[in-house]
Amino acid sequence: MVKPVHAVILAAALTLGAAPGLRAAEPAGLWGLLSQLQTKTYIDLTHAFGPGIPHWPGFDDERRTTLYSYDGARASKGAGFLAHEYCHVGQWGTHVDPPAHFVKGLRTIEDIGVKEMILPLVVFDVSAAAAADPDYQITMDDVRAWESRHGPVPDGAFAAMRTDWSKRWPDPVAMRNADASGTAHYPGWSREVLTYLYEERSITASGHETTDTDPGVATSRNDYSLEAYILSRDRYQIELLANLDRVPEAGAIAVVTFPKPSQGSGFPARVFAILP
Repeated sequence: MVKPVHAVILAAALTLGAAPGLRAAEPAGLWGLLSQLQTKTYIDLTHAFGPGIPHWPGFDDERRTTLYSYDGARASKGAGFLAHEYCHVGQWGTHVDPPAHFVKGLRTIEDIGVKEMILPLVVFDVSAAAAADPDYQITMDDVRAWESRHGPVPDGAFAAMRTDWSKRWPDPVAMRNADASGTAHYPGWSREVLTYLYEERSITASGHETTDTDPGVATSRNDYSLEAYILSRDRYQIELLANLDRVPEAGAIAVVTFPKPSQGSGFPARVFAILP
């Protein structure tokens, strides 16, 4: 059962209540909590998107048209303003994949509740391993090492795999990292880790910096079984995250937001972290 918001709010409230020097005149309740959160550091985990960015090779590039401009073009009575028309696939830039993206009958974007958007952030740093081996897949040893330092992965967490692959953004060639035969080489999740996180630790969602859940050598042979596993669990994921090198392994809050298209199969997301 997903119940991360209650745990986060309770923990924050207890921390605030125990904080030395907290003035009685400070706002109480949720506004008091908000005033404390506003003093924290916020890290944007989202790439800006536009034409030419890295994307899954089966999708067309974004097309962007200026419909109205400041000089009054197409605006009535010369009242100029700027408005663009965007044409891109739902899986564009930093984006959400809802369960229905792979599994007919499961939840679309509009079915994902807002309580699934404020979550404890867990970051598994495998960037050194990925630098040594671009085909690296996260292992249970990586997860056990994290839990030895921070305790069990919390129920309802957003689990992110840090590979530092986002530092290759926005170069599509560097992101894909293909060899002479066309096989892509970028890191990915592993089935043993995903099974553990979703089935034993009951995380709400997961995310990564690459274009796919599965490693490049798998997607090059049209194998997307790891992404299919996550979405078949009726959970969502975020792809093409940024700035995971700027957040701690544990203790931060992830805010994962995206628009609400009716029966949407994917859409650009805005994800950020609130640091402890």
